[in-house]
Amino acid sequence: MAWDEWEQLKNQAAHKQSARMQLNQLPADGGGGSTPQGDLTVDQKDLAAIGDRAFKLWEDLGRYGRDAWSSSQTAASDLKTQGFTLGGAVDRVQSRWEEQLTSLLDACAHISNHMDFTKKAHQGDEYYIGGQVSSISTLDKGFDGGKGH
Repeated sequence: MAWDEWEQLKNQAAHKQSARMQLNQLPADGGGGSTPQGDLTVDQKDLAAIGDRAFKLWEDLGRYGRDAWSSSQTAASDLKTQGFTLGGAVDRVQSRWEEQLTSLLDACAHISNHMDFTKKAHQGDEYYIGGQVSSISTLDKGFDGGKGH
């Protein structure tokens, strides 16, 4: 292989590597769109709304889902007592219903609790950052006052 060929291949590889690394990057001007750049932001009202909806769903599922479970449990018991084999099938459906309902209730509780935790964590972060920024501005005032010294 000639030296010129080697240099050409190296340049091509470097060019391809450079282009490949920029695929997941917006142009420096922001891409010309109006979409803001930066970190994901969360509004406290959004967190509260999600947590409230999850809690409401948890309440309703607990109330109405348990009613359906109780009714099917009674029906299964009555059918079995009367000698119907259908009672065993209803009992199996009722058992599966209980498993699924419990899983869904746990998920709703987890979402609700997590949103409450996240909301409190962000409030704590805001308080901390506000304290840090105010102490920096106080420090800046001290330096501004000492210009003549």
